[in-house]
Amino acid sequence: MTALLQLENLSIVAGDSVLVEPISLTLAKGQRLTILGETGAGKSLLIQAIMGLLPPPLRRQGTVRIVGQDIDTLSRKDQQRLWGHHISMLPQEPWYSLDPLMRSQQQVAEVYECVQQERPDQANVKAQRDLVGVGLGEAGHRLPGQLSGGMAQRLAFCAATAGGAEIVLADEPTKGLDISRRDYIAALLRQKGEDGAVLTITHDVEVARQIGGTIMVMRNGRLVEQGNAESLLGAPSAGYTQELINAAPESWPSVRRHQPNVSRATVLEAQGLEKTRGGKTLFKELDLVINQGEIVGITGDSGCGKSSLGDILLGLLPADKGRVVRAPGVAPYKYLKLYQDPLAAFASAASLKQLFDDVIRLHGLDARKVPPLLEQLRLSPALLDRAVHEVSGGELQRLAIARALLLEPVFLFADEPVSRLDPITAREVALLLTQVATEHNCAVLLVSHDPYLVEKTCDRTLALGAPE
Repeated sequence: MTALLQLENLSIVAGDSVLVEPISLTLAKGQRLTILGETGAGKSLLIQAIMGLLPPPLRRQGTVRIVGQDIDTLSRKDQQRLWGHHISMLPQEPWYSLDPLMRSQQQVAEVYECVQQERPDQANVKAQRDLVGVGLGEAGHRLPGQLSGGMAQRLAFCAATAGGAEIVLADEPTKGLDISRRDYIAALLRQKGEDGAVLTITHDVEVARQIGGTIMVMRNGRLVEQGNAESLLGAPSAGYTQELINAAPESWPSVRRHQPNVSRATVLEAQGLEKTRGGKTLFKELDLVINQGEIVGITGDSGCGKSSLGDILLGLLPADKGRVVRAPGVAPYKYLKLYQDPLAAFASAASLKQLFDDVIRLHGLDARKVPPLLEQLRLSPALLDRAVHEVSGGELQRLAIARALLLEPVFLFADEPVSRLDPITAREVALLLTQVATEHNCAVLLVSHDPYLVEKTCDRTLALGAPE
């Protein structure tokens, strides 16, 4: 069986430090491989090394062969000719692969035109078919900035697979998706693996189970164990693998329940809110009261208005009808948002340390609070010396949480705050958010596609339906 992708003793180094220890693997047509592990395990670095996209000063060692060609023997131009035709990549952050000035359907149609040489009319028909398949049939006219995080992820998936490449590298392809959409994307990857070869990076055990094939478990840049998906997840030999399986939200104990008979001050009240987008009503006549120390969950499919509701409550988006009343005498910066896409919360031109220092200086905060917060979120202080694009999505989300907690908020709109985190870290962050609510009387409005996470962490739930 002809190998489509071969890695021989592939490792990743930075100076004298080995970030990913040597890994060898072969993928042929009809094979599916999922690399499972927590944030910082080196999974995304592996895909970047295969594509030749490692940021300096990181370096790849070992051999990468794509459809039999050693990429080290090819010019940069010849390597790029492999992209789209033979190998395609779905990056962890959809915004990296989408043109912010191009409408959604055209983003997919352009791939059909440029890679498969389709006529524009044929390309548009196929692009529309692909968008309908992932529930974006009516979003083809929208720009990426007008999409929710989950919708952008589905659009990026369509664009990444439209070229028909035999090899698909999918880096966390289901993060931020509701369960039905997650299962749909997993099914598409499984099907793609029957026609070509699929290498998927994920921290979602259920996604790995549904894709099937072979699983490799990584931790701290090392291969922990590998084997058939059904056998490995049914009877893992490594304690770490079992820990990942047990960390799924459905296995969590209920981490807290607010005492309903305790009187607490109201920090925010919404009265008769209504919001329409794209000619469809997201919600109307919506009333909501949130009190100190309370955690309220919001559930609903991608695009139903969860993020829009939170933005209205924070004054970031106007409501079409109704009003929002906040507690008197509280500084505006005490009402904060944890973004679904952490890139939206950080300027890319400065180091993370500078961005933290700016907040500390602006609000007269105690810089000594930063190290214990980082430790609590399992973050190395050395990460602050890096730029935004030099840390993983999971690390950046935890840094966003740390920066928000420095301001001791009274209200925190947490928009899918753990969707980019592995199960172990997600459980720790969810616990941290509940501790903040309890210890600091901070109200939390928690958006999640995962009903188990909401059930385990929230006092009550607001379910939004499909747009009318």
